[in-house]
Amino acid sequence: MSVVILCSCRSGHAGAIVKRLKAYFGRAFKIGCQCGTNMAVSLSSTTRRRPPPLDQAGLERLALRYVERFATTRGKLSAYLTRKIRERGWEGEPADPDGVAERMAALGYVDDRGFAEQKGAALGRRGYGARRVAETLRAAGLDAADAAPVLAQAQEGALESALRLARRKRIGPFAETPADAAQRARQLGQLLRAGHAPPLARRIVEARPGAILDEE
Repeated sequence: MSVVILCSCRSGHAGAIVKRLKAYFGRAFKIGCQCGTNMAVSLSSTTRRRPPPLDQAGLERLALRYVERFATTRGKLSAYLTRKIRERGWEGEPADPDGVAERMAALGYVDDRGFAEQKGAALGRRGYGARRVAETLRAAGLDAADAAPVLAQAQEGALESALRLARRKRIGPFAETPADAAQRARQLGQLLRAGHAPPLARRIVEARPGAILDEE
């Protein structure tokens, strides 16, 4: 916002007024003085124009822009569109964000199974366990049919994934020296928070440095 003072130069009061306004408003406003025959204060502001309510065509355009930018799922896309409808309002026939998400999937712009596989593989490489993978896929709005193969793969690779985290954190067989009780408790918590099953987590934490762990 800007504040402009119009005043008579002969009045000698403009400088004092500007000084007082600056002291009062600080940096929230740009304050200046223009000479004239009368004294007045003009306020101008630039307010962000509220976008118009969405209609079906606008919702489709939003969906296309979203899938162009992000790898997503039908559930996440529908939730995004629902939020936009709530923010902007709606005109026309009843909105159907789920239907738009289904059409994006039918066109090949959204692939729930591919998203699940990519996300599950990425989490496994980072050392996360099956429980963390399941939570992530559920938060992404994936249904059980798309998530099931990825969860099965995460469970099959549980030891390998847990050992990746243990190697990075120098836990159990990757530690330089045996951990004391307090360190083991902390390490166990790290593995559990990463989504690994308690028996597997304890087995790794209790392993001596240099030990080789195989599938049981």
